[in-house]
Amino acid sequence: MASDNVTFLITLTLNKGYRMISSTENLTRVTTHSPIIVALDYEDANAALAFVDKIDPRDCRLKVGKEMFTFNGPQFVKSLHDRGFDVFLDLKFHDIPNTVARAVSAAAEMGVWMVNVHASGGARMMEAARQALEVYGKDAPLLTAVTVLTSMDASDLAGIGINLTPAEYAEHLALLTKQCGLDGVVCSAHEAKALKELCGHDFKLVTPGIRPVGSEVGDQRRIMTPQQAIEAGVDYMVIGRPITRSDDPALTLQQINQSIRELV
Repeated sequence: MASDNVTFLITLTLNKGYRMISSTENLTRVTTHSPIIVALDYEDANAALAFVDKIDPRDCRLKVGKEMFTFNGPQFVKSLHDRGFDVFLDLKFHDIPNTVARAVSAAAEMGVWMVNVHASGGARMMEAARQALEVYGKDAPLLTAVTVLTSMDASDLAGIGINLTPAEYAEHLALLTKQCGLDGVVCSAHEAKALKELCGHDFKLVTPGIRPVGSEVGDQRRIMTPQQAIEAGVDYMVIGRPITRSDDPALTLQQINQSIRELV
């Protein structure tokens, strides 16, 4: 139900003709070569922006998920763009093809850097999403698909009738995603090496569940350190609480970037 509500919110915004933030507008974006995407897991926009104002857009990109977007909407994304940050809109669309196509179009109108869908929505849904972004040309956001959530293990998959290991199911969905012409997948870092070999170097891998050495594991079951993730073939790594709850998030970001600089 939450996914349906978020899809409704973003498509309603487009349908009503409200002015969105086009990717072709003159925004003060800062180019970053960092693979780090910081997850903004906040309820309150002011708290999130207070954190964002402590960090540098040259050091990371930002992820806005369902909770943050449902509370604060497109205006919050604009606030991040105005501060120079690229945004990964992590809403994991999963619906009928036409609805998902309109949702990713609305995301593109906001000028986001990346948007995603659920690969388990199937080929027709993913192809509709890809086709919807073709009109944006080089300004289109990267389109990725979620394979297996990093909170899930084999017993979780078995509980929904999938008798495969997380790695096997991720490979199946990654191949389907590539065949549909998407840019990459969101996956566990533990599947990264196999998925790079399976899908090719240009197929982007985005991985949550990344924790610097000494960080709490939290609710992620399948995790890696940033160094391990890069060595496994990860292109972009999502890190949340180790940075957002740091006493000095700017320094923490710099330290993580420094630790992987020679590997990138």
